[in-house]
Amino acid sequence: MRPAAWMIGGSVVSWLVVALVTGPVAQRELLAGMVGPLLVAVGTWEMADRTYRSDPSRLTARMIAAFAAKMVFFWAYVAVMLLWLSLRPIPFVISFTAYFTALHLVEALCLRRLFASGLRDS
Repeated sequence: MRPAAWMIGGSVVSWLVVALVTGPVAQRELLAGMVGPLLVAVGTWEMADRTYRSDPSRLTARMIAAFAAKMVFFWAYVAVMLLWLSLRPIPFVISFTAYFTALHLVEALCLRRLFASGLRDS
């Protein structure tokens, strides 16, 4: 199965489990804390995978540009969630931090695997 599918499936299943445990109390905040990091992780992974397979020498520059774009996106995302949608900050920040960390870890492991497979092929 593709890494993006694992990220999506794992995120949705974990959100469902936590939402069932907590009940309707914080479902909205937990979902909002998951969606932003998930979209970014899947998008970054797909970009990195395609770039590495087509021209590995361009990957570093594209990852640096993606990092800058992610900083701007996450700043705006958190501001919209907390200020405009008026989500409760504690459950949102906990969810956001957990998904951000977990999905970036998965992305790093997938990149390591991709690089290792590239070294074996050459």
